[in-house]
Amino acid sequence: MSTASPETLAGAYDYVIAGAGSAGCVLANRLSADPRNRVLLLEAGGRDNWIWFHIPVGYLFAIGNPRSDWMFKTVAEPGLNGRSLSYPRGKVMGGSSAINAMITMRGQAADYDQWEALGAEGWSWRDVAPVFRRIEDHFLGASAHHGDGGEWRVEPPRVRWDVLDQVQKAAVEMGVPAVEDFNTGDNEGVGYFHVNQKTGRRWSSARGFLKPILNRPNLRVETEALIDRLEVVEGRATGLIFRKKGKTYRAKAEGEVILSAGSIGSVQILQRSGIGDPEQIKSAGIEPVHAMPGVGRNLQDHLQQRAIFKVSGVKTLNETYHSLVGKAVMGLDYLFRRRGPMTMAPSQLGIFTRSNASRDRANIQFHIQPLSLDAFGDPLHRFPAVTASACNLQPTSRGSIGILSPDPEAAPRIAPNYLSTDEDRRVAAEAIQVTRRLMAQPALGAFKPEEILPGPSVGDDLEALAAAAGDIGTTIFHPVGTAKMGRTDDPMAVVDERLRVRGLGGLRVIDASVMPTITSGNTNTPTVMIADKGAELVLADRP
Repeated sequence: MSTASPETLAGAYDYVIAGAGSAGCVLANRLSADPRNRVLLLEAGGRDNWIWFHIPVGYLFAIGNPRSDWMFKTVAEPGLNGRSLSYPRGKVMGGSSAINAMITMRGQAADYDQWEALGAEGWSWRDVAPVFRRIEDHFLGASAHHGDGGEWRVEPPRVRWDVLDQVQKAAVEMGVPAVEDFNTGDNEGVGYFHVNQKTGRRWSSARGFLKPILNRPNLRVETEALIDRLEVVEGRATGLIFRKKGKTYRAKAEGEVILSAGSIGSVQILQRSGIGDPEQIKSAGIEPVHAMPGVGRNLQDHLQQRAIFKVSGVKTLNETYHSLVGKAVMGLDYLFRRRGPMTMAPSQLGIFTRSNASRDRANIQFHIQPLSLDAFGDPLHRFPAVTASACNLQPTSRGSIGILSPDPEAAPRIAPNYLSTDEDRRVAAEAIQVTRRLMAQPALGAFKPEEILPGPSVGDDLEALAAAAGDIGTTIFHPVGTAKMGRTDDPMAVVDERLRVRGLGGLRVIDASVMPTITSGNTNTPTVMIADKGAELVLADRP
């Protein structure tokens, strides 16, 4: 912990929010809507005033850049044959929604019904579906499934590829139904992803929820404010200690402190405050304050097996990337029409299906891309290719996050524990089998797909494919669950169904870390939903 004597920040605040990411921007919006509520929002990153936060393809420049990314790495993972992965998290107003894939995906109704069964009363599909609708401004308009007029803009993609159209046909040939909308409660099918964009520009949580209300007199936003720890007095959180420009400040909360720094950041704050597993906290040089063994545990993520197939006779982004003329055309198309490859999400076509017929719902998701590269951040290949990445939607492996030092600038130990269960290894192997079956369908025959990764030398038996999954598996950047909701009798539950930290007053966690289990798809839109519903709970409990 910092030994500097903190200076008390001027002003009185009912709610102090740690983190202006996907959740924090929503919380600031909802809690400050009532002018009686004085709200302070603290963000460790800077303003989103860089062009690449707004041009969709800018994720290529934002991820792996210390200006916008916390630059975390995992430990060497046994399940990945000793490899360590980069673990990007947004370090800017808007958080990871400012650098992510922009894919809007709710998951499956069964995900939320499972939450309720695990003790998260009030979080079933029937409870959260109306919240999803009310936050939306959907291009399809208001319907039984979607809303319009909300702050979370959803649009169709603004570029198409012949090769992806044929992959879609191949999926149908394989027995996967074509769908127009993945967000109705059952996402099984094949179709183009809907994205959080508006007329070809990224639509982050900051752009949708925070920027329109920055002039509210009862809202104060501080950027470049690195949270050190909570202040806890007689079992109640009374404020936050943070650093900014070499000085240490105390922000006092007369109502509640809300942690919305994400599945990594919120855990770090709790542990630096002495809240968590006592032995783990003591090993980091901190005196335990409140024993909670679940803090930092239950980490879940989607691991994808990134298969690459060389194709011929059809255009992919690889060729355009290596062509000066092609790049110029892309730039002009975006400049004048806000269309084309510069509007692309990292993946355009989605497939949700089952790894084998015994599954009762879709348990693998494909992200299909008209491009290929060796690793994120590397140049695209010079040959035309598609990437078909399949991930396990409902992994059973559980990892952990733990601080190693009291220093708020020190990176934590991140151990996702990928492929640590027999079931996850089996699903990973089956996913590669499904990928091979997809690429062998007649619809793709004219393109002569040639497997580059994992490669034809890898056999089709489950043991060989599970080993290959360890070689080619990588994260899709969906860490959740490290401060999960649960029943009072669950020793690993950190928050209750109202997102209150158990055993402490005046403290909630409202972000992706509270998910008991990971949702079956991209996790950003569920995080926004959690924040909206969480704010409703906070306001309902206001004295």
